[in-house]
Amino acid sequence: MTVSFALMGKYAFVTGASRGIGREIAEALAGAGADIAISARNIADLDATRTAIEATGRNALAIALDVRDTGACRAAVHHAAVKFGKLDILVNNAGYEEVCPSLDIEEAQWDAIVDTNLKGAFFAAQAAAREMKTGGGGSIINLCSLTSYVGIPTAAPYTSSKSGLLGMTRALAAEWASLDIRVNAIAPGYFHTAMTDGFYASESWRETMIAKIPLRRFGKLEDLAGVAVFLASEASAYITGQCLPVDGGYLASI
Repeated sequence: MTVSFALMGKYAFVTGASRGIGREIAEALAGAGADIAISARNIADLDATRTAIEATGRNALAIALDVRDTGACRAAVHHAAVKFGKLDILVNNAGYEEVCPSLDIEEAQWDAIVDTNLKGAFFAAQAAAREMKTGGGGSIINLCSLTSYVGIPTAAPYTSSKSGLLGMTRALAAEWASLDIRVNAIAPGYFHTAMTDGFYASESWRETMIAKIPLRRFGKLEDLAGVAVFLASEASAYITGQCLPVDGGYLASI
């Protein structure tokens, strides 16, 4: 094949990489050849991810980071770029969700969700773009959601943040194309992670959701690995401003 999915010689930063989707993507990028900076609020939570990355023969840099802290976000991205010598890939995966009837939502709850999912992603992307523009460009991948497209009851702040993230993806792609920085997104469908564990505890919920998914199964974390590598690599060199749903056909069927 002449198309390259290889990431040898590339350096990536993955936020929210201690578990679930973030860990899966970090390990996938490492498996494709990239060295990875990984972050989470508690640095000790990154031990397993760091070990898995190093087992592939790649370098791992663990950084404690709460993406809601704009100054810390900028500093962490810059630190990774200095440590590696450049930054080629950013994956904005850090996220937070808390369901609540919209009539009962408090300002602090709104801020915690939106600041993590949208504000944090923007300032991480801004910091990465500042490094990438002097390093030959790069690829930014945002983790959107099915709620970037459809409304979910009791999830107004989360839906707002993920809809905003999709709009941000398109806006930054249009603005930063001249810097050779591509900005795309992935919209996972229904994946069982620690953040969504409460939903999957209900058998009736599982049965209802499976019936809405044409492939008749929930997503496996490895279903996201190839998409992330594709968007990070030269195989997607002419793709920017797009969001790829990985949802078993859910959006196509509603």
